[in-house]
Amino acid sequence: MSEGVDTVGMDTPPRLAVDRLLDDRETRIIVCCGAGGVGKTTTAAALGVRAAGRGRKAVVLTIDPARRLAQSMGIDSLDNTPRKVETVGAGDGELHAMMLDMKRTFDEIVEAHADGERARAILANPFYQSLSAGFAGTQEYMAMEKLGQLRARDDWDLIIVDTPPSRSALDFLDAPKRLGSFLDGKFIRVLMAPAKVGGRAGMKFLNVGMSMMTGTLSKLMGASLLKDVQTFVAAMDTMFGGFRTRADATFRLLQAPGTAFLVVAAPEADALREAAYFVERLAAERMPLAGLVLNRVHGSGAAQLSAERASAAAENLEEGGIVDQESGKAGLRDSGAEPTEPTELSEPTEGDTAVVDRITAGLLRLHAERMQVIAREQRTRDRFTSLHPEVAVAEVAALPGDVHDLAGLRAIGERLAAGVPAGA
Repeated sequence: MSEGVDTVGMDTPPRLAVDRLLDDRETRIIVCCGAGGVGKTTTAAALGVRAAGRGRKAVVLTIDPARRLAQSMGIDSLDNTPRKVETVGAGDGELHAMMLDMKRTFDEIVEAHADGERARAILANPFYQSLSAGFAGTQEYMAMEKLGQLRARDDWDLIIVDTPPSRSALDFLDAPKRLGSFLDGKFIRVLMAPAKVGGRAGMKFLNVGMSMMTGTLSKLMGASLLKDVQTFVAAMDTMFGGFRTRADATFRLLQAPGTAFLVVAAPEADALREAAYFVERLAAERMPLAGLVLNRVHGSGAAQLSAERASAAAENLEEGGIVDQESGKAGLRDSGAEPTEPTELSEPTEGDTAVVDRITAGLLRLHAERMQVIAREQRTRDRFTSLHPEVAVAEVAALPGDVHDLAGLRAIGERLAAGVPAGA
């Protein structure tokens, strides 16, 4: 039996043993990945809180535009520097949290790998400022860079990564390679060619071809932008190889023993379809999958009462209540008697019974709707399980509201450890 997995019956997938995964000191990196809006940030934070409570020295790296993580952890703000979360650890346990600042991480790379004058020229370059602030794939690349930096420091024995809220869950793996290829690719090399050749003879040799190319690029990009790009390329010349090297090194780190991927999803068709793609991609890249965290799963404490029976009972009560109520009122009108006020010891009247029946019927219909939701989620979950029966699953019950404090994160951690929804 593999670490972090409990086997169950043949009809259900193995259960993901979250506590066993967190307690395993060989586990150094946990990557929470999946489609946007499925609870990756909350899952990562809850894992960090639970790990620290069980004695690990953990750091959570999040990329969360809503910035809810800091509030949940009682920190005024999160930035590019890990900050300690108080009153979380047990014994030697500690929890730190940080939020990726994409531009600041890029700036740190420049400052670390270029001398002072060249670094200042790069940081002031307009093309660099655009690239570092929002170029496609930059956020994912910088998340990988920051992961590599945290792992190299060795200050923590567990790093939990909340992957960027990308259009596709696959972007976290693809974007760093794409950006690395761009920074070390043919287009950049062509722009570097004049500086590389050097001397009058070399420039004369390239003059015709480069004039044609730069003329075309000027029309496409604009002369000002092309100049900014060429200045940027000249200043970054010594750094290009490092981007590709570090991206490759971090990619290998994600494949190594000690890394565990948790695919996070909701029990909805689109989210589980994305989760299935990611499971297959992880297998193709030979990256270690720990299991699937299925968030916002609905359960019921009265699952033995089916939706059909609940609806039928509600219909019977509603029909009976209408007849009884009308009959009672008609009798009072015909007799001319005034209705009596009920006392504490009086028997309920037909009118009181009708009110109770209506309330009961409404509750039964709510239960029927809940059971229909549960059945739909089960069908969706079964489709995923039929495709990937080997994937261990932890189900987290849907909560009535958002998580906004450490107590809420602890509650999520307990549900993750239990692995089954409330009432199941």
